[in-house]
Amino acid sequence: MADEQMADDRSGAPDDGTGGALGGTGSEVPGEALSAPIGTPTGALPARPLDAIDRDILRLLQTDGRASVRSVAERVHVSRANAYARINRLIDDGVIRGFSARVNHERAGHGASAYITLKIVQNSWRTVREQLGALPGATHIALVSGDFDVLLLVHTPDNRTLRELVLTRIQAIPEVLSTRTLLVFEETDLNTDPHA
Repeated sequence: MADEQMADDRSGAPDDGTGGALGGTGSEVPGEALSAPIGTPTGALPARPLDAIDRDILRLLQTDGRASVRSVAERVHVSRANAYARINRLIDDGVIRGFSARVNHERAGHGASAYITLKIVQNSWRTVREQLGALPGATHIALVSGDFDVLLLVHTPDNRTLRELVLTRIQAIPEVLSTRTLLVFEETDLNTDPHA
Protein backbone atom coordinates (compact mmCIF):
# COMPACT_ATOMS: atom_id res chain seq x y z
CA MET A 1 0.00 0.00 0.00
CA ALA A 2 1.13 3.56 -0.62
CA ASP A 3 0.86 4.55 3.04
CA GLU A 4 3.24 1.71 3.93
CA GLN A 5 6.02 3.27 1.89
CA MET A 6 7.81 6.28 3.21
CA ALA A 7 7.71 9.51 1.28
CA ASP A 8 10.76 10.27 -0.83
CA ASP A 9 13.19 10.86 2.03
CA ARG A 10 16.82 11.46 1.14
CA SER A 11 18.10 9.54 4.20
CA GLY A 12 16.71 6.19 3.04
CA ALA A 13 15.85 5.27 6.65
CA PRO A 14 12.61 3.43 7.33
CA ASP A 15 9.53 5.53 7.95
CA ASP A 16 8.31 5.58 11.52
CA GLY A 17 4.71 5.27 10.35
CA THR A 18 3.92 8.93 11.08
CA GLY A 19 5.35 10.32 7.86
CA GLY A 20 8.86 10.96 9.19
CA ALA A 21 11.87 8.71 8.82
CA LEU A 22 13.32 7.02 11.88
CA GLY A 23 15.82 9.33 13.44
CA GLY A 24 14.23 11.32 16.18
CA THR A 25 11.46 13.43 14.62
CA GLY A 26 7.86 12.34 14.67
CA SER A 27 8.65 9.45 17.01
CA GLU A 28 5.60 7.40 17.82
CA VAL A 29 7.19 6.11 21.02
CA PRO A 30 7.64 8.85 23.65
CA GLY A 31 11.24 9.30 24.71
CA GLU A 32 12.44 6.86 22.05
CA ALA A 33 15.07 8.48 19.85
CA LEU A 34 18.31 7.36 18.27
CA SER A 35 21.13 7.71 20.75
CA ALA A 36 23.83 7.89 18.09
CA PRO A 37 23.85 8.65 14.37
CA ILE A 38 23.80 5.70 12.02
CA GLY A 39 27.34 4.62 11.22
CA THR A 40 28.74 5.69 14.58
CA PRO A 41 31.53 3.27 15.56
CA THR A 42 30.34 0.82 18.15
CA GLY A 43 33.76 0.07 19.64
CA ALA A 44 34.03 -3.30 21.29
CA LEU A 45 30.36 -3.83 22.09
CA PRO A 46 29.52 -7.48 22.70
CA ALA A 47 27.23 -9.12 20.18
CA ARG A 48 23.60 -9.07 21.25
CA PRO A 49 21.70 -12.32 20.65
CA LEU A 50 18.94 -11.77 18.11
CA ASP A 51 15.59 -13.50 18.36
CA ALA A 52 13.44 -14.65 15.44
CA ILE A 53 11.58 -11.31 15.28
CA ASP A 54 14.87 -9.35 15.12
CA ARG A 55 16.08 -11.61 12.30
CA ASP A 56 12.79 -11.16 10.43
CA ILE A 57 13.07 -7.37 10.80
CA LEU A 58 16.65 -7.45 9.46
CA ARG A 59 15.58 -9.59 6.50
CA LEU A 60 12.72 -7.22 5.67
CA LEU A 61 14.92 -4.12 5.91
CA GLN A 62 17.61 -5.74 3.77
CA THR A 63 14.96 -6.37 1.14
CA ASP A 64 13.41 -2.90 1.45
CA GLY A 65 15.26 -0.34 3.55
CA ARG A 66 12.45 2.14 2.91
CA ALA A 67 9.73 -0.01 4.47
CA SER A 68 7.64 1.86 7.01
CA VAL A 69 7.62 0.79 10.65
CA ARG A 70 3.91 0.04 10.23
CA SER A 71 4.65 -2.34 7.34
CA VAL A 72 7.49 -4.04 9.23
CA ALA A 73 5.31 -4.42 12.35
CA GLU A 74 2.46 -5.98 10.36
CA ARG A 75 4.76 -8.41 8.58
CA VAL A 76 6.51 -9.64 11.74
CA HIS A 77 3.27 -9.57 13.79
CA VAL A 78 4.25 -7.09 16.51
CA SER A 79 2.95 -3.65 17.47
CA ARG A 80 4.36 -0.55 15.78
CA ALA A 81 5.85 0.60 19.08
CA ASN A 82 7.59 -2.78 19.49
CA ALA A 83 8.92 -2.70 15.91
CA TYR A 84 10.11 0.90 16.34
CA ALA A 85 11.91 0.06 19.60
CA ARG A 86 13.51 -3.04 18.08
CA ILE A 87 14.75 -1.17 14.99
CA ASN A 88 16.19 1.59 17.17
CA ARG A 89 17.89 -1.00 19.39
CA LEU A 90 19.39 -2.72 16.33
CA ILE A 91 20.73 0.67 15.20
CA ASP A 92 22.01 1.63 18.67
CA ASP A 93 23.75 -1.76 19.04
CA GLY A 94 25.47 -1.36 15.68
CA VAL A 95 23.68 -4.35 14.14
CA ILE A 96 22.16 -2.05 11.51
CA ARG A 97 25.02 0.11 10.26
CA GLY A 98 22.92 2.28 7.99
CA PHE A 99 20.49 2.34 5.08
CA SER A 100 21.52 2.59 1.47
CA ALA A 101 20.32 2.03 -2.08
CA ARG A 102 21.15 -1.13 -4.02
CA VAL A 103 22.70 0.08 -7.26
CA ASN A 104 22.63 -1.66 -10.61
CA HIS A 105 26.20 -0.72 -11.50
CA GLU A 106 25.84 -1.51 -15.19
CA ARG A 107 22.83 0.79 -15.55
CA ALA A 108 24.72 3.43 -13.56
CA GLY A 109 27.47 3.44 -16.18
CA HIS A 110 29.86 0.98 -14.56
CA GLY A 111 29.84 -1.96 -16.97
CA ALA A 112 33.03 -3.59 -15.67
CA SER A 113 33.30 -5.16 -12.23
CA ALA A 114 36.16 -7.12 -10.70
CA TYR A 115 37.41 -8.63 -7.50
CA ILE A 116 41.06 -7.78 -7.06
CA THR A 117 43.20 -9.81 -4.70
CA LEU A 118 46.28 -8.20 -3.20
CA LYS A 119 49.31 -9.41 -1.32
CA ILE A 120 50.61 -6.63 0.89
CA VAL A 121 53.57 -5.88 3.16
CA GLN A 122 53.03 -7.31 6.64
CA ASN A 123 51.42 -4.85 9.10
CA SER A 124 50.47 -2.37 6.33
CA TRP A 125 46.72 -3.09 6.33
CA ARG A 126 45.59 0.26 7.73
CA THR A 127 47.71 2.26 5.27
CA VAL A 128 46.64 0.14 2.31
CA ARG A 129 42.97 0.21 3.36
CA GLU A 130 43.02 4.02 3.41
CA GLN A 131 44.50 4.23 -0.08
CA LEU A 132 42.19 1.58 -1.55
CA GLY A 133 39.16 3.27 0.01
CA ALA A 134 39.99 6.45 -1.90
CA LEU A 135 39.99 4.68 -5.29
CA PRO A 136 37.12 5.53 -7.66
CA GLY A 137 34.70 2.62 -7.94
CA ALA A 138 35.93 0.74 -4.84
CA THR A 139 32.87 -0.64 -3.05
CA HIS A 140 34.12 -3.34 -0.69
CA ILE A 141 37.48 -4.02 0.98
CA ALA A 142 38.26 -6.98 3.24
CA LEU A 143 41.36 -8.23 5.05
CA VAL A 144 41.31 -12.00 4.58
CA SER A 145 43.33 -15.12 5.30
CA GLY A 146 44.70 -17.52 2.71
CA ASP A 147 46.82 -17.10 -0.39
CA PHE A 148 46.31 -13.32 -0.49
CA ASP A 149 45.77 -10.61 2.11
CA VAL A 150 43.15 -8.23 0.74
CA LEU A 151 40.02 -8.65 -1.37
CA LEU A 152 38.78 -5.53 -3.16
CA LEU A 153 35.59 -5.15 -5.22
CA VAL A 154 35.59 -2.38 -7.82
CA HIS A 155 33.12 -1.16 -10.44
CA THR A 156 34.42 0.87 -13.39
CA PRO A 157 32.91 2.22 -16.61
CA ASP A 158 34.84 -0.24 -18.80
CA ASN A 159 37.78 -2.67 -18.95
CA ARG A 160 40.22 0.03 -20.02
CA THR A 161 39.44 2.06 -16.90
CA LEU A 162 39.73 -1.11 -14.82
CA ARG A 163 43.16 -1.86 -16.31
CA GLU A 164 44.34 1.68 -15.57
CA LEU A 165 43.04 1.43 -12.01
CA VAL A 166 44.96 -1.79 -11.38
CA LEU A 167 48.18 -0.97 -13.25
CA THR A 168 48.61 2.71 -12.42
CA ARG A 169 46.84 3.20 -9.10
CA ILE A 170 46.79 -0.06 -7.13
CA GLN A 171 50.16 -1.44 -8.20
CA ALA A 172 51.73 1.96 -7.49
CA ILE A 173 50.93 1.64 -3.78
CA PRO A 174 54.34 0.84 -2.22
CA GLU A 175 52.90 -1.70 0.26
CA VAL A 176 51.19 -3.74 -2.49
CA LEU A 177 53.41 -6.68 -3.43
CA SER A 178 51.19 -8.26 -6.10
CA THR A 179 47.65 -8.21 -7.47
CA ARG A 180 45.35 -10.57 -9.30
CA THR A 181 42.19 -9.41 -11.09
CA LEU A 182 39.07 -11.57 -11.33
CA LEU A 183 36.49 -10.17 -13.75
CA VAL A 184 32.87 -10.44 -12.68
CA PHE A 185 30.64 -11.73 -15.49
CA GLU A 186 27.40 -11.70 -13.52
CA GLU A 187 26.46 -10.99 -9.92
CA THR A 188 23.38 -11.51 -7.80
CA ASP A 189 22.61 -9.82 -4.49
CA LEU A 190 21.39 -12.31 -1.92
CA ASN A 191 18.97 -11.27 0.87
CA THR A 192 17.02 -9.11 -1.55
CA ASP A 193 13.60 -9.31 -3.11
CA PRO A 194 14.03 -10.89 -6.56
CA HIS A 195 11.05 -8.86 -7.81
CA ALA A 196 12.56 -5.50 -6.76
